[in-house]
Amino acid sequence: MRNRMIIGAAGIAAAMLGASSLMAHDDGHDKDSHFRVAAQLIGYQEVPAISSAGHGSFWATVDTRANTITWHLRYDALEAPVTQSHVHFGQLSVNGGISFFLCSNLGNGPAGTQACPDGPADLSGVVTPDLIIGPAGQGIDAASFAEIAAAMRDGTAYANVHSTKWPGGEIRGQLH
Repeated sequence: MRNRMIIGAAGIAAAMLGASSLMAHDDGHDKDSHFRVAAQLIGYQEVPAISSAGHGSFWATVDTRANTITWHLRYDALEAPVTQSHVHFGQLSVNGGISFFLCSNLGNGPAGTQACPDGPADLSGVVTPDLIIGPAGQGIDAASFAEIAAAMRDGTAYANVHSTKWPGGEIRGQLH
């Protein structure tokens, strides 16, 4: 009888510990519907590689339930004025099409696209399906949030910042 009581008490303690562990890690978000990506942006990641003192960082939280990408971009020391910044659909060392804008000084982004300030710069925003522009030529249609979210989760997307000296991109980082 005493052994059953000890085993029973141990079982209750283990169950309570397990439940408290679950509660401690439950932040109200489903792990499958929320994830984070980040990248350090440098010229060596561009295709072809660029020798630039420019550098930056990008990070984002993707919420596939709410269909939002909450992002933050920082950059500094670029060699020329910034023209635009995007997240592209493409694997490491390959150029891909634009999926969504982070900023632009060219008037080519969707309505409401913020201007790119001179560095040092610190920008943030939220992307919703209506701001996804493609790239249709790579199988991602406009507003296809789930497809670019899956690519970002997979590491098949990158952020970059373009400048007047380097119109193809001066700094870049693969999202992971």
